[in-house]
Amino acid sequence: MKISAVYNLQANEYNEKLAQALKQLPEFEQPEWSYFVKTGIAKKRPPQEKDFWHKRAASVLRQIYVHKVVGVNRLKTRYGSRKNRGMKPEAFKKASGKIIRTILQQAEKAELLAKSNEIGRRAGRILTPKGKELMEGIK
Repeated sequence: MKISAVYNLQANEYNEKLAQALKQLPEFEQPEWSYFVKTGIAKKRPPQEKDFWHKRAASVLRQIYVHKVVGVNRLKTRYGSRKNRGMKPEAFKKASGKIIRTILQQAEKAELLAKSNEIGRRAGRILTPKGKELMEGIK
């Protein structure tokens, strides 16, 4: 059995290549509002990276590939971070859901993801055959 590049490459290296592939898709366009919003309550500033949107989209798709079924809430926890609360100890805070939700909606529009509606399974999004083909086609 052939091991997929998703598992073969380092996560950051794979995400870079997948982000370049996602830039070619017209559905994955960075919204205008995303330049002004923070990625979570624990952050002080919006992301300064030029192609942040495509890198985050690649990371989200990789998470769904690895974990099979993933919802917005699980991804909010995954991308959360510790908030500096001054003299009080740091506390974990979840990431913003708007960015994650918009990326998932863009992926659904591109037919890479679909909502999981199997009875007895966890709710969330799953990869479609087209999405798996894209992810496994990255070398």
